[in-house]
Amino acid sequence: MKAIVLNRSISSKIKLSEIELPPLDSDEVKVEVKAAALNHRDEWCRQGLYPNLKDGVVLGSDGAGIVREVGNKALEGWLGKEVIINPALHWGEDETVQGKDFQILGMPSNGTLAEFVQVSSNRIQEKPSFMTWEEAAALPLAGLTAYRALMVQGGLKQGEKVLVTGFGGGVAHFAAQFALANGAEVFVSSSSEDKIKAARQLGIKAGFNYKEDKWVNQALEVTGGFDLIIDSAMGDTLNNLINVVKPGGRIVFYGATQGNPSGFNARKVFWNQIKLLGSTMGSDRDFKEMLDFVNKHQIHPVLDQVFSMEEAEKAFDRMKNGQQLGKIVVMVKD
Repeated sequence: MKAIVLNRSISSKIKLSEIELPPLDSDEVKVEVKAAALNHRDEWCRQGLYPNLKDGVVLGSDGAGIVREVGNKALEGWLGKEVIINPALHWGEDETVQGKDFQILGMPSNGTLAEFVQVSSNRIQEKPSFMTWEEAAALPLAGLTAYRALMVQGGLKQGEKVLVTGFGGGVAHFAAQFALANGAEVFVSSSSEDKIKAARQLGIKAGFNYKEDKWVNQALEVTGGFDLIIDSAMGDTLNNLINVVKPGGRIVFYGATQGNPSGFNARKVFWNQIKLLGSTMGSDRDFKEMLDFVNKHQIHPVLDQVFSMEEAEKAFDRMKNGQQLGKIVVMVKD
């Protein structure tokens, strides 16, 4: 079968190759992948920034397709079903935090950027019927991450003012869409005026350019402060977030692309009783609740561009350059 694998011996670091999968384990299903989607972790693997890298492994965590083979008769009810794949592996029994064996599909185990993927039967759920293959492929990792950050860790309540930073990427898009569907007043930040304009078209009340020094004062003037902030940057932007969150408010961060902050306004955090909460991916329960929420509100993922398998390097480069507005999708089979 065709698959996009990591190959650090060549300049592009990825290669469209012909590979064979091992026989199915008894608890596994084989899914014919219709579409897959990229996440930052795929590009980080290509750059050698992710741990436990192995050349020859199929990349990709997001995917949707049709079950074509099952490992035992008890799973035959899945045959022919349209499914999406939960890429969070081995979360564990504790809903509050992932266990030591937690992994994400696509490294070190074979992922979804292939004609077929084999996963445990407990990793599949029925594809939302109102979604296209491209939309369904875009949902799993980013949708799960956004849902846990916003609803589980953030405890979003109807009518609250929410700021989603770095609007443009997949998780930020979903966080904004989920917050809107849940009845929040939603605001975004971005360095791109085009992305802020696109956010307004989704129903976002206002956007702020975080490259401008005055954005903190602007945000306070417009909103009076935020009840909840969803962030993936951290770094030296953290003190700005502390300045725009309300006393008693929550800041949830699901990444730290800007690294650790060089300064930290601890006094304001404890005096204003601000809560700083970490979040990552989500449990199986979170995934099921996220799917129920998406189905209830008929939320369509925002797609950036769709590429073919042969155009994988272009897709990865678009992710690397931060050009996307929504999810980058690779169409595997029509």
